[in-house]
Formats: sequence, C-alpha cells, structure tokens
Amino acid sequence: MFRPLAFASLGLLSAACVNSPEVLPFEIQTVYPSVETAPMLGRGEQSADPAIWGTVTADQASLILGTNKDEGLHVYDLSGNEVQFLDVGAINNVDLRGRYAVASNDETNALSWFVVSRNAAEPVLHIGDTKVDTIEPYGVCLGQDDRGLVAAVTYKTGLVEFWRADQSKDADIAATLERTVQLPSQLEGCVFDDTQGLIFIGEEAFGLWALSYGDATAEPYVVDRIEDANGLVADVEGVSLYWAPNGGYIIASAQEADRFVVYDRLPPHSPRGIFAISASEDGAIDGVSHTDGLDVVSAALPDYPSGLLVVQDDGNPQSGVDQNFKLVDWAQVMAALGL
Repeated sequence: MFRPLAFASLGLLSAACVNSPEVLPFEIQTVYPSVETAPMLGRGEQSADPAIWGTVTADQASLILGTNKDEGLHVYDLSGNEVQFLDVGAINNVDLRGRYAVASNDETNALSWFVVSRNAAEPVLHIGDTKVDTIEPYGVCLGQDDRGLVAAVTYKTGLVEFWRADQSKDADIAATLERTVQLPSQLEGCVFDDTQGLIFIGEEAFGLWALSYGDATAEPYVVDRIEDANGLVADVEGVSLYWAPNGGYIIASAQEADRFVVYDRLPPHSPRGIFAISASEDGAIDGVSHTDGLDVVSAALPDYPSGLLVVQDDGNPQSGVDQNFKLVDWAQVMAALGL
C-alpha cells in the first residue's frame, strides 16, 4: 500500500508544479517596434538572424544583414527596405566585426565570408568560404582581438569551434581551426565580448554560458540557467551584447515565451529585467513572437541615438508566414527596464 500512495502523492505534486503560475524576479515590460523589414515571402522557417552594420558617415548608409535559411543573405536599410540579396545558399546565423561579416552556411557546410563595400549598388560582397570539419554549422559569431578576427561556430551536438581568420588578402579571407570546446547539448546563439576576452553562448535547453576564449585552459562558466527562473525558457536562442565603456548588457531571446532577458555585461552578469515586443502603438507593425536571432548596437545611429535592437519575428503576423525583422529603439528598453 505504501508505494502506490507515494506514487500518487508524487503525481499530485507534479500536477501542482505544472499548474503553478510562473514566478519571475521582474515584471515583464513592453516595448514597441519602430520599423519592420520587408518580409521574406512564403511559409516556413525562413528568417533567422540579423546583424547590424552601423555607420554615421555621410557617404554610406547603415545596413541590416538578415539570414534566410532557405536561400541566402538579405540586406536592408534602416527603413526596412531590401537593398540587396546574395544567393549564397541556406545560411542560418550571421555576425559582423568592422566591415567583415561571417555566416554559417548549412548548404555548403562552410563559413561564408562577406565584406561591406562602398558600392551603393552592391553594398555587401561575398568574398569566400571556409569549409568546416563538422556537419551542419548552426550558430556563428565574430570577434576581434590583438591577433585579428576569430569566428565561433556552434553545433546541435554542443560543440563549439573557434576559427582564426587570415585577412592578409583584401579580396579574400581564409580561416583555420584553432580550438574546440564541448558543451552538454544543442547550442545556437553566441556573441563575443572583445574587451573582456569572453564569449557568451546559449545552450537551448539549459541556459547561458561564458568562456574566456583566448585561454586554452579556461572552462566555461554558467551565466544563467533556465531553472534559476530569471526569465529564460527553452529555447535559449539569440544572444547579443550592448556595449558601454563601464558596463553594458547581454540580451538573450527566451523563444518559447516570446520575451527577452537582459543581464549585466560585466561579472557577475546579474539579471536586470525582462521585456517583450508588442505591436506598435499605431497598430501598423505587429508584435514579435518566437524570436530566433537578434542583434543590438550601442552606437548612435540616425533616429536611434541610444542604439538599435533588431530581432527576428517568427510571425508577420501569422506564425511561419512572411517572416521578417523588427527594429526597436534601444532607448525604449533602457526606459522600460530602468537601465
């Protein structure tokens, strides 16, 4: 009799846990998109990850690079207009450092390299590919240290590869595998913090990690776990960095909950707040759901003096249909979270 009663009690306890309301350390704040990009017409998971190339020079406009999992790389201006498309294959994630960009290309099993040019007709040029040693490169991010550019590639197996770029030729780029790190399960989003020598990596079903990537003896350490209930939920997807000289923030997408969690960039990386992106106040732009990739810059850009956040939107407005990217003034996030 004892065992059946114990199992029954456990069943009641489990049911209570499932039905208990979520308790968060912060109230979820709301911000609104100011612009949306032209949609990637069609059904299915198409748009994935954006990267912002910001400039304040008079002779060139800022750009948003956006990946299309089925086709290639779209390029937009800050008004959301598509200005270029590069048919380079099924790419998943993209990142930028300076004028260089890199994307994870699942179709060619490679890192696809790009450079931002000064040609208004073709603002982004595809300059080469680096074959990777592991099938299906998934997430990617780009960093820079005193040795130049370094790309990190993440995989569904939990593997992270670090590729050192050779920029000795202006019109081409090559890279060699420098180091690998193994984490427990599927990864995707990552971002380098060049000034701290760190990389932040999202493990989709677990949480957020940090690693001193230049130290071959360093072990990854945990920034936040889903089970810590600071706002993260599976899947932990896009990760980006809002840089400031004496601080700044990490932003992570909690995909299934349609929200974003913000942490201090500097250790101990304390959580600072949670926000969601609702439809614009005039109703012209729909809200954001199920975000995959995101990017944020702290540089002052036209119409965004405090910086710009760009996020992937799964539904526009219907889930899996005509996906696109939404632009949010970072000043809204700062005001909403009291940063």
